[in-house]
Amino acid sequence: MDLLEFDLYNDLTARPSRLKNLIPPDFHDWIILDEIQRIPELLNEVHRLIEKHHYKFVLTGSSARSLRKKGVNLLAGRALTYKMYPLTAVELGSDFNLITSLKWGHLPAIPSEEKPDRFLKAYVQTYLREEVLQEGLTRNIGSFSRFLETASFSQGAVLNVSEIAREAGIERMRVTSYFSILEDLLLGTRLPVFTKRAKRRMVSHPKFYYFDTGIFRAIRPMGPLDSPEEAEGPGLETLCFQELSAINDYFDYQYNLYYWRTSNGLEVDFILYGPKGLMAFEVKRSSRLSKKDLNGLKIFHNDFPEAKLYLLYGGSREEYENGIQILSVEKALKELPDILDNR
Repeated sequence: MDLLEFDLYNDLTARPSRLKNLIPPDFHDWIILDEIQRIPELLNEVHRLIEKHHYKFVLTGSSARSLRKKGVNLLAGRALTYKMYPLTAVELGSDFNLITSLKWGHLPAIPSEEKPDRFLKAYVQTYLREEVLQEGLTRNIGSFSRFLETASFSQGAVLNVSEIAREAGIERMRVTSYFSILEDLLLGTRLPVFTKRAKRRMVSHPKFYYFDTGIFRAIRPMGPLDSPEEAEGPGLETLCFQELSAINDYFDYQYNLYYWRTSNGLEVDFILYGPKGLMAFEVKRSSRLSKKDLNGLKIFHNDFPEAKLYLLYGGSREEYENGIQILSVEKALKELPDILDNR
């Protein structure tokens, strides 16, 4: 049942108890309610039907924030929460192409779109901004639009909220609230610093990533003075981050994701820490590697000798060097479930 459908929305808004009448007698399959945040009162009826008739529901939506803010029944103890990501390289299978993925991302509609650039622009214009307006999260859509663009230049970088506020011409506190909105709407993530058993002075600010490479590229302004390479590095990091996040959640590997950066600039892009162990991933867009590309992983390994180390890059060479497994990005993303299984 799609709650974006006008008549259904009106009927269930007026009387949530009508939901029972829409379920066929002796129905034992899953009942799917899409965009549940549009009618939060339905959750009480869902609760009642689970308890009385033992129905099984799948409830999907794009804004947990609006449900929490309204203080509705969140079915604690009766529902499991899952996050849905863009498609993964594993799901795309033979259709996965690194160049295409870096350009257009992995939203499910992209493979069938004749003009993916227009689709992504429309997604940003219609969904990102309209979703924020509909939720009443901000009344100044102009400042939010400036924020989206300015934040895109911090993709994969250590966040400097004061600088973003200055560049966008917005108050610092408002910028902070905008980042919270993006996270609540599952549109962006702030990646924290790995500080466990730290032996060096670490930076304290998180990194930021939009949830999909295509969305990042659509939001980031590009013109004749901007080289494609300026977006390709952050784009590749974004792709790897969304793939690591999705595979970790889908396979329930239970890693927490971080990055590692010392105060003097030594860095590893992604750290995974959890019951299955400690893993470090460095991502390079270049097809050629130099000795300095391994420095961050080497220093991290000095501090954490139990860690498994991976360098993913744009070339095809595969080897081990100083305990670091070097893999092509394309191969690594296809084999990510096995890599993260860490057996």
